[in-house]
Amino acid sequence: MSRNNPSRKSTVSRSAVRSARQRGPMVAARPAFGSRKSDQPSKLPFDAPERWHDPTDRRSPRIIVAPPGASFLHAVTPSEIRERLAQLPGRYQGYVDVVQLSPMTRKRQLFPVYGLQWGTSVYLYPIESSLVETFIQPPRPQQRIEAEMFGGVWSQRRDLWTLTWTIDSLRDFYLNNILIHEVGHAIDQRNTRHVDRERFANWFAIEYGYRWSRGRH
Repeated sequence: MSRNNPSRKSTVSRSAVRSARQRGPMVAARPAFGSRKSDQPSKLPFDAPERWHDPTDRRSPRIIVAPPGASFLHAVTPSEIRERLAQLPGRYQGYVDVVQLSPMTRKRQLFPVYGLQWGTSVYLYPIESSLVETFIQPPRPQQRIEAEMFGGVWSQRRDLWTLTWTIDSLRDFYLNNILIHEVGHAIDQRNTRHVDRERFANWFAIEYGYRWSRGRH
């Protein structure tokens, strides 16, 4: 069934389930790498994490670009996003109306995420222009493996851990992991429990992100 079915779209509201891919306890007291806000049900009053975009009948998503912020860069371009989404199987087209390349704000630096899904919109966040992320806690094994799958290089110096990217590996990570993971959340209109939604998005990112990009589909 297409997402363009009015009865399906009418259920998407501003209080819809939000899912985020968090980055991590980085220098400046950031949360643990790869921990996901969507793993735990929110017990706080609804708080808009981003600008809300109403659902439309758009088949191809609109791309919105904001300046990344001083000392930050966007990992992907609008044309790369459009091309990557167009490569998804037809049955998964049309679930995302907007992809927004959001800025890095002072508040976001305290609780950074790689990506966020809210309603029919996906938000992608910038990364340090040095291409080096510095953490104050070690990554969990699964997060270490995930970054290394896409070419990230971990290293440790005393009590700090760094994750270093190249432009190509960072682009790969965003296009074939972060973006596809968040699209998976937009597609998943069946599950309501956070753990189930995360399980589906993880499967979708592996199957249609990592495996597809490695020619294993």
